[in-house]
This record gives sequence, C-alpha cells and structure tokens, in this order.
Amino acid sequence: MRIVSIITAILVTAFLFVIVFKRDQLAEFTATGSAANAAEQPALADDTPAAPANTDDEVAFKVVAFSSKASTIDSAVVLRGETQAARTVTARAETNGLIINTPLRKGTFVGEADVLCQLDPGTRAANLSDAKARLESARARVPETQARLEEAKAKLDEAKINFNAANKLSEGGFASESRVANAQATVRSAEAAVASAKAGFDTTRSGIQSAEAAVASAEKEIERLTIRAPFAGLLETDTAELGSLLQPGAACATIIQLDPIKLVAFVPETEWSRVHLGAPAMARL
Repeated sequence: MRIVSIITAILVTAFLFVIVFKRDQLAEFTATGSAANAAEQPALADDTPAAPANTDDEVAFKVVAFSSKASTIDSAVVLRGETQAARTVTARAETNGLIINTPLRKGTFVGEADVLCQLDPGTRAANLSDAKARLESARARVPETQARLEEAKAKLDEAKINFNAANKLSEGGFASESRVANAQATVRSAEAAVASAKAGFDTTRSGIQSAEAAVASAEKEIERLTIRAPFAGLLETDTAELGSLLQPGAACATIIQLDPIKLVAFVPETEWSRVHLGAPAMARL
C-alpha cells in the first residue's frame, strides 16, 4: 500500500509539473493532434468549408486600452496629523459683574466686534459722573490760583522797588538802617508769597490731571463691561450664562478662526531628508 501511495504521488506531481510548467508545449501538442484528426476525416459536402487550424497567432484575448502621458512621480511621504484653527482666543472678563445678555450657543458664527458678554454696569455710571464733576471743579480753580500767583509777583516787584529806594537813601544818609531792613524783609515775604502761589497753581494742575485720569479710568471700566469678539469666527463654547457672575480673568467664550484652517502633521526623523519647504502637499480627511 505504501508503494502505491508513493507511485500515486509521483504521478500527481508529474501531472502538475506538465500542467504548470509545460503548458505551452502541451497546448502545441493538442493543437497539432486536432489538426491531424481533422485532415484524416473526409469532407461531408463539397460546399462545406474546412475548419481552419488553430495557431498561437489566432488566439484572441480581451484587453483594455487607454491614453496615457508619461510623467515622473516621486514616492510621497504619508503622514498622520490633525486639523487646527488658524487662531484660537478665549475672551475673558477684565472686571467683575453679572451677565445681563442672552448667551450665544456653541457653533454660532460671530463677526468681529460682536457682543459676546454684557456685564451689569452697577454704580459705574455714577462713578464716571463724579469723576467728571471733580475734573470740572479742578479746572475751575485754575483762574483763582493763577490770579494769586500774579498778585504775589506784583507784590514782589513792589517790594524790590521799595528796597532799592531805601538802600539808596541809606547810602546818602537820608534813610535809617531799620527802614532798609524792613524793606528787605518785605521783599523776602513777597518772594515766599510767590513761591506759595506757584505751589498752589501746580497743585491745581495736578488736581486736573488726577481728575482726568479718574474720568479715563471710569470710562475704561464701563468699556470693559462689554466683551466683544476679537475677530470673525466660530464659537467653540457657549458664552457665559445669563445671571452668572464673572470675576476678572473668568472666561466669557472661546472663539476660533477657520479661514484659513491649518493642517498639522509630524514628520519622523527618517523622513526629514524627503521633506522640503514649498513641496506640493495634499490632505485627506
């Protein structure tokens, strides 16, 4: 039985060898035998044409043809990455207050300078009015202090004239030393009055500058009550809910800019030499 199995295996192997590796010779042998058999058979009728012999040149195959253009195609570097927004900004509060506007929902498109969050003004308007009143009061004191300064300067000039006259009379023996000393004291008193008037005038100007700064601060505080979109884009989060309290630094909303959109991929070290600036690229999501 074992010999029979071996013989069978040898025959099967030989058959497969002929089918696989000698199929061309087998096809020629089969075609030649078919042609010889056809030549030995008599013609059935004179008007029946003889079947032509099959040859390798007459074997038909189905093909598909299309026009092509030769071009050089380099192997592409395939990378995995992600899409990112061109800009992402979280609008935050610069002052504290309650939200008084209806919130905008995630996915809403907003334009540049559109209102995202509106805070309750509280007493800020009154503070601004008070600062403006202080500014007007400081400006009103300018003429008074300036007049005092001019008056002190005039008295100083008069005191200097009297001192010079007393000094000359004293040199000629027509005035006593006490008169000269009194005139000199008057000059010094006038100089002190001028210095005091100048200080008062400078204080008035400082008060004006302080009042102007207070007005600017109050106006800026009111401006901070409105949180606006820094650019046109898409809301990535809901804006702060109505009635919620925002502290300085608290987030109102996050806005992203999707035009243009960035494609970010990471190139491994083994592919650095194949990537260069300006090379064409494409992405598939």
